[in-house]
Amino acid sequence: MSYLIPTTIRQLLFPRHELSCSWILWQRLVRALRERGRSATRESGAFLLGTRDAGHSRISDFVLYDDLDPHCLDTGIVRFDGRYYGALWETIERTKRSVIADVHVHPDEAFQSDSDRRNPMIAQAGHISLILPHYAKSPASHSHARAYVFEEHDRWRTISPEKTRVFFHVGL
Repeated sequence: MSYLIPTTIRQLLFPRHELSCSWILWQRLVRALRERGRSATRESGAFLLGTRDAGHSRISDFVLYDDLDPHCLDTGIVRFDGRYYGALWETIERTKRSVIADVHVHPDEAFQSDSDRRNPMIAQAGHISLILPHYAKSPASHSHARAYVFEEHDRWRTISPEKTRVFFHVGL
């Protein structure tokens, strides 16, 4: 029963957040994105795994794109080969989690490019895409991230920078 206490506290303190992640996991993720970006010389990214419950998604793990597709970062930008989605589906099957979001880094500002908009990593309504600026260089606070929610076709809901802190919480 004590395992419910952190969840209850989080729901009471942060009821409006649509997406959340522990601070420790966020630090591991950002460090991994920097490493895979080879000292800010190329983009990197990851699928964010977790659970969904009543309008809230909780990130509990991640899978780096190049752990699935070893050549997806070779050109300096993310070019994920669809043949490697099978390995991702095996991971989510084994871990009993869902892909709830993805994250990738951009060299400058965190904006959604035309390519990002036209080629979602997961083309399912409600899927969240996060973009971090400056190759996730330190300090890479989640408040610097831009968030986009896939609706359908090429349509996305953009979470304004002012609302990112309400939409996405990193903490407990």
